[in-house]
Amino acid sequence: MPDQHLHIVSFTIPFPPNYGGVIDVYYKLKALHEQGIKVHLHCFEYDRQHATQLNAFCETVDYYKRKTGIRLALSRIPYIVLSRRSEDLIRNLLKDKHPILFEGLHTCYYLDDPRLKERKKIYRESNIEHHYYFNLYKAEKNWFRKLYFLLASIKLKRYEKILKHADMMLAVSRKDAEYLCEQFTGVPVHHLPSFHSNNAVVCKTGTGSYCLYHGNLSVAENSVAAAFLIRNVFPDLDMNLIIAGHDPPRYLKKMVQKYQHIQLIESPADDEMALLIANAHVNILVTFQATGLKLKLLNTLYTGRFILVNNAMLNGTGLNELCTIADSPEELRKELLRLKGEQFEQYEISHRQAVLSLHYSNQLNVSRLIEYVF
Repeated sequence: MPDQHLHIVSFTIPFPPNYGGVIDVYYKLKALHEQGIKVHLHCFEYDRQHATQLNAFCETVDYYKRKTGIRLALSRIPYIVLSRRSEDLIRNLLKDKHPILFEGLHTCYYLDDPRLKERKKIYRESNIEHHYYFNLYKAEKNWFRKLYFLLASIKLKRYEKILKHADMMLAVSRKDAEYLCEQFTGVPVHHLPSFHSNNAVVCKTGTGSYCLYHGNLSVAENSVAAAFLIRNVFPDLDMNLIIAGHDPPRYLKKMVQKYQHIQLIESPADDEMALLIANAHVNILVTFQATGLKLKLLNTLYTGRFILVNNAMLNGTGLNELCTIADSPEELRKELLRLKGEQFEQYEISHRQAVLSLHYSNQLNVSRLIEYVF
């Protein structure tokens, strides 16, 4: 059987795999390599170093400088797309006839290029981007950034029509797949969950002494969710709360200082974060942005005890039966107090493993990906 080759155009350098979309790209590369697929990776570089670690999974790795500057923000083409154009990239793609996987709308500048008309082009969705940016607009407090997010959302909605030039779309959640099916009736859409670092559920049984909320706190979506928990759920609750994440804003630090039973851990190392998740009694994950698949939810299901979420966090993931669900502050407090008196048992670990292996196994999903592409 001849070698199977695939171009993957990544929005950034997918190493280290330490946040959402990058995790999906990195573990996809690893899974494809394990199945013998020859991957030609194309990375846009701007805030990460070249990573020799990627050479272990890829036939070739090419890097392209991301173009930045205020002038790009004035274009009708969204900044996240226009800043990722490169004639070197298109020249490299034209060297052969292999299929091309575009990771996110960010990388789709050449999706409608006539030079690629005869190529198989696959769009990998990780968010409905104009929804994502509109929710960032609603969550942001800085008025300059707020305006940027609103304008970006409008541009991204207009630009989304470029996806009609894809031969196939792969969506991370069922809800997003339904949206793409409605918008692009002539393009096949498949639900393909994100790739991730977990192979087996390794939660601890028993109890923990605190609740945990974690996320990148420099992102408004996450800092707003943390503030909601502090202000509306935990102020008079007889349970300890730890909030952990990268670069928390000043207003969040001030809020935490008012309460002795609430602690903020700033920018913990990866191994420290893993221990915080594993040792918590309840991992509470709420969001007000129902977009994509929240990989921190998936990771916590593999490694944490009880998980309390709101409906927006689930967003068509099919993971409802593995979580406790509550939306209002009153419902969240009620469920937290109920879970406080419960032990996390072995049967719950077994149930999680059974459900996750049906839909979120990397081995299963890479087989589906290869079938779709080739």
